[in-house]
Order: sequence, then C-alpha cells, then structure tokens
Amino acid sequence: MRRSYQYRKLERHARKPAELLLVPMIDIFTVLVTFLLMTAVFSRTVVLQLNLPASQTEFKEPPPGLVLEVMVRKDLLQVADRNTGPLHTVPNTAAGYDYDGLAEYLKFVKTKFPDKTDATILLEPDTAYDTLVQVMDRVRVFETGEGANVVQAELFPDISIGDAPATDAPPGAAPAAAPTPVAAAPPAAGVKR
Repeated sequence: MRRSYQYRKLERHARKPAELLLVPMIDIFTVLVTFLLMTAVFSRTVVLQLNLPASQTEFKEPPPGLVLEVMVRKDLLQVADRNTGPLHTVPNTAAGYDYDGLAEYLKFVKTKFPDKTDATILLEPDTAYDTLVQVMDRVRVFETGEGANVVQAELFPDISIGDAPATDAPPGAAPAAAPTPVAAAPPAAGVKR
C-alpha cells in the first residue's frame, strides 16, 4: 500500500505542467539592461560622402566658372582651376604640410565664389591617409572664434578624389612656383606664405 501511495504521488507531480517564473527573469533583464547602458560607449561617427570618378567617363564641355582642384604633392599643396591652371601654391613648412595656409587661401576663394560647394582633391601616389584626411577637413570647413565660441563654417563640402597629374620636373626637383591670379587680394595678416 505504501508503494502505491508513493507511485500515485509521483504520477500527480508528473501530470502538473512546469511553471515558468517570470519575476526572476524580469529582474535579471533589468539588471542586464542597466549594466549595458552604463558601460556602453556612445561615439559619434562621421560619414563623408565621396564622389569618386566613374570608370568610363565621356568628355563633356566644362561649364564656365571655377573648377576648384587641390593637389597634394610631396613638397607642397597647390590650389588650381582645372580650366586655367594653378592659382596658389602653399609650400611645406619645417613641420610638414601648411594646412592653415591652405585654409586661409580657400577662405579667400570662398569669398569670391560663395555659391560654389564642390572641390576635387588630387593626390600623388603614396600620399599618407592622414594627409588626405587633414586636407579634406581644411577643404570642407574652417573653424572661427576662440575658446568655447568656436564655430565651424562651410567651405567646399562636396569633395571628389582623384590622382594628381604628373609633374614635368625631374625626380627630386621642386616644381616651379605657380603664378598668383591677377584678381587676388593679399592674404590676411598673420598668414604664412
């Protein structure tokens, strides 16, 4: 008799459906979400839209006006108009490329062509990636103001990238200085040339 009682007791337990306890699970998820939110690193990712040249391009008559190009050479930065040629040359300083000199001249160009938003950056082979990023930043925007009142102003945000044309100078020789435009005003005080 005793055995049958235990047997019936086991059958009763076997017939009961298992209970799912949701309260401890909700507690675990609450702690997990809180932990993930407190340890998450919130970073701002900036994505730049680049207009790369198409593989098969047809020749089209260029529109009148400025077609801005910034050429990155090993020993200088050069601003040019595709139609007329070089406009301004920014030689390297002892520390490397003179990005501030480039930004100052591009601000001058923006005053002459305020509606223009596109520019092309032409790079020589083996140009460092950091150099490309620095030049792109100076072509896109410039910072004005001091201290906490720094404001970014737009220059030429629509950027295309390409290969710089080969120079006619022999290897190791510095390219000839580019002529300055006739209508160019002298740069602002404190700008390096």
